[in-house]
Amino acid sequence: MEASQRLQQGLTKMGLDVSAETQARLLAYLQLMQKWNRAFNLTAIRDLDQMVIRHLLDSLSLLPHINQSPVLDVGTGAGLPGIPLALCLPDKKFVVLDSNGKKTRFLTQVKIELAIDNIEVIHSRVEDYRPDFSFGIITCRAFSALNTILERTQHLVTSTTRILAMKGKEEIPQLAAGFEQVNSHDLEVAWLDEERRLIEIKSS
Repeated sequence: MEASQRLQQGLTKMGLDVSAETQARLLAYLQLMQKWNRAFNLTAIRDLDQMVIRHLLDSLSLLPHINQSPVLDVGTGAGLPGIPLALCLPDKKFVVLDSNGKKTRFLTQVKIELAIDNIEVIHSRVEDYRPDFSFGIITCRAFSALNTILERTQHLVTSTTRILAMKGKEEIPQLAAGFEQVNSHDLEVAWLDEERRLIEIKSS
């Protein structure tokens, strides 16, 4: 199946309404990732079809849960889930943060080439990041242990910030002091056999 067809059918299966223009930009992002991957080792997934499923559709399973802004994507790596979400939600502001300089150089190029006006790329360790505004949502996908994330982002969390952690179906540990789980959502990702869960956390 062609990547464009895979993306379109996957979005339909997941009940997500994404314009043809945005779908084209999502695929252009994957093509940039493939191009830069040769030198920068951005992802272990090389097959475009699998990239559509594991990078785009997996990230976009969060779309129904992004109802506040700004959004901070911690340990974004190659821009997941931040870039796909930002492309689909142009009215919301996103900050994609990673401590790896090669990855943030790639993200800066993506921002320029795809003219993504609603993202800011930050090269920093999250514990050193001190913005002059607060976040509505913090997302993390495959970024270290959950409690490590909570401890490192504590200075960025206000009483209204929601932390959305994408996990497998493994047991959720006792959360670090000062945090509580307020919700859990099963995520359905088209053609992905692995189980996905979204844990919603707030400061207690």
